[in-house]
Amino acid sequence: MSQVTLSFPDGNKRDYPAGVTAAEVAASISNSLAKAAISAQIDDAHWDLQWPITKDARISINTMKDPVPALELIRHDLAHIMARAVQEIWPDVKVTIGPVRDAGWFYDFDREEPFTPEDLGEIEARMKKIINAREPVKTEVWSREAALKHYEETNEPYKVELVNRIPEDQDLRMYWHGPWQDLCRGPHLQHTGQVPADAFKLTHVAGAYWLGDSARPMLQRIYGIAFRSRDDLKAHMMMLEEAAKRDHRKLGKEMDLFHMQEEAPGQVFWHPNGWTIYTQLQDYMRRRQRADGYVEVNTPQVVNRKLWEASGHWDNYRENMFIVEVDEDGAREKVINALKPMNCPCHVQIFNHGLKSYRDLPLRMAEFGSCARYEPSGALHGIMRVRGFTQDDAHIFCTEEQIEAETKKFIDFLAAIYSDLGFDKWRIKLSTRPDKRIGSEESWDHAEAALANAVTAAGYEYEIFPGEGAFYGPKLEFVLTDAIGRDWQCGTLQVDPNLPERLDAHYIGADGAKHRPIMLHRACLGSFERFIGMLIENFAGKMPLWLAPRQVVVASIVSEADDYVEEVAAKLIEAGIRAECDTRNEKINYKVREHSLGKVPYIFAIGMKEVENRTVSVRRLGDNRTETVALDEIIATLTTEATPPDLR
Repeated sequence: MSQVTLSFPDGNKRDYPAGVTAAEVAASISNSLAKAAISAQIDDAHWDLQWPITKDARISINTMKDPVPALELIRHDLAHIMARAVQEIWPDVKVTIGPVRDAGWFYDFDREEPFTPEDLGEIEARMKKIINAREPVKTEVWSREAALKHYEETNEPYKVELVNRIPEDQDLRMYWHGPWQDLCRGPHLQHTGQVPADAFKLTHVAGAYWLGDSARPMLQRIYGIAFRSRDDLKAHMMMLEEAAKRDHRKLGKEMDLFHMQEEAPGQVFWHPNGWTIYTQLQDYMRRRQRADGYVEVNTPQVVNRKLWEASGHWDNYRENMFIVEVDEDGAREKVINALKPMNCPCHVQIFNHGLKSYRDLPLRMAEFGSCARYEPSGALHGIMRVRGFTQDDAHIFCTEEQIEAETKKFIDFLAAIYSDLGFDKWRIKLSTRPDKRIGSEESWDHAEAALANAVTAAGYEYEIFPGEGAFYGPKLEFVLTDAIGRDWQCGTLQVDPNLPERLDAHYIGADGAKHRPIMLHRACLGSFERFIGMLIENFAGKMPLWLAPRQVVVASIVSEADDYVEEVAAKLIEAGIRAECDTRNEKINYKVREHSLGKVPYIFAIGMKEVENRTVSVRRLGDNRTETVALDEIIATLTTEATPPDLR
């Protein structure tokens, strides 16, 4: 009988018969490990305990103490258990797919009646009953013909379609959770009782088109969340409650920042308050970039398809582009243009305009580029996911030898910006070469090493994501953590030798010959729209004073103080503070509540006592106390606090 050699994390190796399962390997080590095992890692693959191992490999056994595989399995099994519960309660419901996502999972169902909140409670109760039954989870590999026959006989048309989408030469894996069966690639837990019965919750129902196609049936999608313990679930529920309070759409309305409407889906109508945040942030970024050696450019929004064909975007990105057809004078056919979805091809055109020398490199070219990308209507989300946006975008044209130094410089630049904007916790992901790629192995070795060395030189660690780079080069991704622990991927740096090649960019080297530059695509904020949404949620609307659209409201307590109110506001405005008067015939408590809801950082209450003493009563947002301060003193304090961090 043939054997396989398995290598363990402690360095030991053991031989087993070919086809041994990970469950059998765990049992060969100890009974306690066999009972605790939930899955295995075979080389870099997540492996079901029931799957055979047919070749030499590295192996480690996962238990519930391993958070990443444990959560994946818990959530994946719960998707199946939920689908089983739904069909046990309503046998006529048709099942489709149920992947793991974010902190939980979803499953799409075809049911005529809409699911109600009461239905979710009934489904949860049935799921707990299935979990407590501790029924076995089994798996088999079926032929395509057997799978089609099964799903046709059980009247599951969506599963029939899924089977037909799988390549004909590929066998299909089936899983049973107790008596209920589903088509699934796995892996899964070994019995339903391994799922914590008190650490999950069904959250809501939404509509979803079958396979995301608006021409296909509308299904009902049930979402759930799950964790390894009840305490983890409770903490997450509290985070969701806090996130709801911070929702940028809710705060955007309360602060009168922006609105969206159906006549311009996925595009933002910025109100004066919101536009103030936008322009303050843009001015800050402009000053930072100039100080760091960037030149700012501006390129057209509507560009002929010829450029997009040359850059490769027409073939690979056309479904996300807004097409503009124009009847040009004398043209037999309409001229086809597109709104630019990104700035990079246009930046290469500027680089190509005029001869460049190696002495011109590195050339750091920035643009606050207005872009448009088609996003499905179901994917739009406030100002976080839009169709029209402005990128905080730049491209660094450099030599291969300059990649490391420019990357290190960018990381330092990025770190200062994130700190100024209130984000001190962030991490770096390094995405390396995919299986399908262009370029020599030597160039990939150099580019990946340059990025890794730059991160280390900047004083940071990085996590490697093998195979996640673009086909033309590796990249860095910068992930921020906000005030309530959520992660946001914002900054990027992408090494690209491909676009300069496609668009014939070159410079004259020291040897007098033509050379291709390397192009580093880089962004700090990503898009202004999304980043402002993040800022609103991170600060719960209580923006730093320099970004706050309304910095001070000077409110009268009695009408006799109106003249002094206007004088105070005028002095604040003269000092560069965004101030306004509130002399309405309303009680001061009403005014304070209203302006606090609008997240005004400072409210000055002015009565006759303040008029006589040339003082103001200061109330800071979030503080119920008031402090009486001399007018000149508070103006000096606010002038300092309202200064953007790069100008202090």
